[in-house]
Amino acid sequence: MAFGADGALYIAESGVGGEGPCAMGPEGNEECFGESGGVTRVANGSQERVLDGLASRAAEGGSNATGPNDVSLAGDTLYVLIGFGGDPATRVDLGAGEDQFGHLMRAQDGGVTPVVDVAGYETENNPDAMALDANPYSLVMQDDGSGVIVDAGMNALLQLGEEGELSTLAVFPNEMVTAPDGSEIPMNAVPTGMVIALDGASLVGQLTGFPFPPGGAKVYMVPAGGAEPTVIQEGFTNIIDVALAPDGGLYVLEFLKGGMLSADPANPATLEGQLTRIDPDGTRTVVASEGLIAPTGLAIDADGTPYVAVFGVLGDMGQVWKITPAE
Repeated sequence: MAFGADGALYIAESGVGGEGPCAMGPEGNEECFGESGGVTRVANGSQERVLDGLASRAAEGGSNATGPNDVSLAGDTLYVLIGFGGDPATRVDLGAGEDQFGHLMRAQDGGVTPVVDVAGYETENNPDAMALDANPYSLVMQDDGSGVIVDAGMNALLQLGEEGELSTLAVFPNEMVTAPDGSEIPMNAVPTGMVIALDGASLVGQLTGFPFPPGGAKVYMVPAGGAEPTVIQEGFTNIIDVALAPDGGLYVLEFLKGGMLSADPANPATLEGQLTRIDPDGTRTVVASEGLIAPTGLAIDADGTPYVAVFGVLGDMGQVWKITPAE
């Protein structure tokens, strides 16, 4: 999610897939393509889908959809980043979606036009030197057409130049962790949400890969221009998004506060995420948790009020909550 200069909130919707073609998705389930993705604008108590018909794929019932992952406003120009999750070569299995999945798109004349094939950069460069896997996840765009993109599959932070060229700013490292069977295995970083600080540095949260260790997720800092990522906050679980408040406070949104291996659909409490504020002096405060089911997006308005998207992986159940202090 992102606020525009007009104060409106723009929300990326990954859709609910469609009638097909169908193929195996990254979670091992059959997922079917449809043009059900979009972007919704919320302002003055009303909402409008300002972009529609975008690529989406999802399992039966519309769950765990892949489609528009993030939006960014640069002046009056709306950009939308469409995810994928897998080897870019397999996009051909998804019919018309091949030309949108894994791409950065720009809104124009009620539709979208491609800016760059982010997933194609994985095929050509493979920044983390592992199996080919691209999932463009979050972005921040600038007025000159440049921007910064996080790709959760590449485990990389990418720079988009003014002419549409991509380069690697940073690769987030694997980490050795203990698997459920007691063995030591390498865990991918899986970077997710990102925000740009006043000095131009990128602050990036990580979901973590399997086995998704509780307390194992970190927030990294990558200086403007690129460098090795530096850990600036740690002790979180499954970070899905981060955002900065006007006063410099950092908000961290956890997808599942108890860890992804502990999730039980029959027990809603295990599906709760958590929103934490970190003050400039380092003080941490849990802002919201109870009822925050599967949160997937975070944005802060000009007054410093956080907004959180919930039920983000549950078909057409998505909502946006305004988080206000308890009285």
